[in-house]
Amino acid sequence: MSRNEICFATATELAHRIRNKEISAREVMEAHLAQIERLNPVVNAIPTLLPEMAMDGAAAADEALARGEAVGPLHGLPIAHKDLVDTKGIRTTYGSPIFADHVPDQDALIIERLRAAGAITIGKTNVPEFGAGSQTYNPVFGPTLNPYDTTKTCGGSSGGAAVALACGMMPIADGSDMGGSLRNPGSFNNVVGLRPSPGRVPSYPSGLAWSPFSVSGPMARTVADAALVLSAIAGPDPRSPISIEQPGGRFALPLDRDFAGTRIAWCHDLDYPVDPRVSNAIDAQRGTFSDLGCLVEDAAPDMTDADEIFKVWRAWCFEAGRGELVHQHRDKVKETVIWNVEMGERLSGPQVAQAEVKRSALYQRVRVFMERYEFMIMPVSQVPPFDVTQPYVTRVNDVEMETYIDWMKSCYYISITGHPAISVPCGFTPEGLPVGVQIVGRHHDEWGVLQLAHAFEQATGVWKRRPDVVK
Repeated sequence: MSRNEICFATATELAHRIRNKEISAREVMEAHLAQIERLNPVVNAIPTLLPEMAMDGAAAADEALARGEAVGPLHGLPIAHKDLVDTKGIRTTYGSPIFADHVPDQDALIIERLRAAGAITIGKTNVPEFGAGSQTYNPVFGPTLNPYDTTKTCGGSSGGAAVALACGMMPIADGSDMGGSLRNPGSFNNVVGLRPSPGRVPSYPSGLAWSPFSVSGPMARTVADAALVLSAIAGPDPRSPISIEQPGGRFALPLDRDFAGTRIAWCHDLDYPVDPRVSNAIDAQRGTFSDLGCLVEDAAPDMTDADEIFKVWRAWCFEAGRGELVHQHRDKVKETVIWNVEMGERLSGPQVAQAEVKRSALYQRVRVFMERYEFMIMPVSQVPPFDVTQPYVTRVNDVEMETYIDWMKSCYYISITGHPAISVPCGFTPEGLPVGVQIVGRHHDEWGVLQLAHAFEQATGVWKRRPDVVK
C-alpha cells in the first residue's frame, strides 16, 4: 500500500491487515506521521505530537504479533486523544492557559480501554477552551481550520479529532459530547461522530459521576470504523455508577440489515431555524432512506421545554465543574465560560428541580413518539461551517441567537433526552462545505443507529469525498 492508501484506508481494513501481517504497524505509523508533518501545519488539528512514543508503540505492536500474542481489535492503529481527556504523562491543557503545562498522573478510563485494545497514542487533538462552544480555538494553541475551506471553522468541541480524521492523519478518534461536540464536528468535516447513550462509554475520573449529560464516544471516517472503536470503549465499569451492564464487543459485528418497512420520522417541525443550505442537502437524501425500504413520514415529537432543561443543566454542570476556577483565575477564562458558570450560580433549588421534572416529561413524550418511529432524521447543525474568526453564530436566517449555544439546538435537544444519535456525511452546500445528517435511535439502541447510518453511508458514498488540502 502507498502512504496515501494507508492514510485513507478504513480502520477496519488496516487492523485486519496488521493482524494478518500484510502490513506492519511501523509502516502504518510512518505513513500517518508523514501525513501529520505535511498537513498539520495547515490545519492545526494535533497540537501535541509524540512521534518517538508513537514509533516505539508501533514497534512493540509488531513484536507482540511476532511472538504470537493475542491482540485487541484496534491493534496497531494510531490515535490522538481529545485534549479534554487526561493522559498519563502527556500534556493535557483543556485548551486553557491555566493548564498550559499540565501533565496528568493518570489515564482516563477511555484511554485505558483504547490502549488495552491496541491503539497507539500519537498525541492530543485540539479543543475549544474547556470544551465550551462548537468552535475549536483557544489561547494556548489557536484555531483548528476546516480542511474543506481553511477560512471556516471545523466546529467542536472535538474539532481537532474530526479534522485529523478528514485529513488522513489518523484512522480513528475519541471525543466527547454534551451539546453536540461529537456530532457537530462530524458534520462540519464529513466524518462520523456518534453520541452514545449515557453510560454506554463509562467516564472516570469524573467529579459528576452520576451526570448523564456529557458522554464520551467514537469518531471515524466510516460508520463501521466508529462501531469498531465503540466495541473497544463500551461496557460496564464499577468506577462509573451509570455504566450500562452490556459488553461492547457486539458493536464489532457486521452492520448489515434489511430496513424494509422500518418507519422513520423526518423531523422538520422543530422550534429552531435551519439554514436552507443545510435543509436542502438533507432533503436531497430523503429518497435514499426510501430506497433502503424505510417508510419516511413527516413527523416530530413535542420538544417543549427542551431548551430550558438543557440550559439549566448545562449551567449547573459548568458551575460544579468550573466555578472554582473562574473565581481563582477569572482573567484567564473566556467570557462564555464565565457567563455559563454565573448562570449556574444564579440557579435556585426549585429551578433545578423543575428542570428535572420537565426532563422526565420530555423523555416520556419522546419515548411514546418513538414507539411508532424507530428512528428520527434531522439536521446535525442548524448552519454550515462559518468563518473561523467568528466565535459563535449570532443569527440563523432572520432569527437572532440569544446565547452562544442557541445555534446548536438541533444537537442539544437530543442530548437532553439521552437517546443515542449519530452524525453521518450527507452532502455539501453549493460552496462545497460538508453537511451531516443526524440519525436518532430509541433508548439505548446504538446498534440500530449504527446499522441505519451504515446503510445510508454505503448508499450515498458521500464520505469518500476528501478535502482539498489533502490533494
